[in-house]
Amino acid sequence: MLKHFPSKKIIAGCDEAGRGCLAGPVVAACVILPKGFKNKILNDSKVLSEKKRDLLRPIIEKKAIAWAVGIVSPAEIDKINILNASFLAMHRAIDCLKTKVELLLIDGNRFNPYLDIPHKCIVKGDGKFLSIAAASILAKTYRDDIMKNLDTEHPHYHWKKNKGYPTKQHRIGIAKFGANSQHRKSFQLLPSQLTLSL
Repeated sequence: MLKHFPSKKIIAGCDEAGRGCLAGPVVAACVILPKGFKNKILNDSKVLSEKKRDLLRPIIEKKAIAWAVGIVSPAEIDKINILNASFLAMHRAIDCLKTKVELLLIDGNRFNPYLDIPHKCIVKGDGKFLSIAAASILAKTYRDDIMKNLDTEHPHYHWKKNKGYPTKQHRIGIAKFGANSQHRKSFQLLPSQLTLSL
């Protein structure tokens, strides 16, 4: 059962989606939930169905004290690497929060500090604390929407289904049609036995 982080401070949970993808942006979200917030379905986005995530998103957006989403493009990922891009996406989300945060809860074991706001890294935090789980839902659903929209322009990569992750179908599309501007050129887009001219 997920719980609130034990603190009297104003807490924002932060999480990202899309780190392991071959294409599309990395998207992060930040969520400040009210102290009394409860929801029986809310959990780490990875263990929930798309239907449940879509159901939770408007609830989180309505009930949260504040929430925001940050996006880092594939070109930026190639410039600064995926780890730094994940932190930058979180920083961009925090930038947009309309409430002053006193403590950041970060899903994972590393983070680049944001200004003078203290932070706590929590491994698998999206399965432990409500605010991080809520951030994981927003990050995932917003990123999925981006990939579904991109799929209409580039249907041969099947992003509507795979969301840019390295599935067999996605890699077949890359081998056949090459990479485009949405692909992360710093990633290994094809297995080493296959070459790709970028």
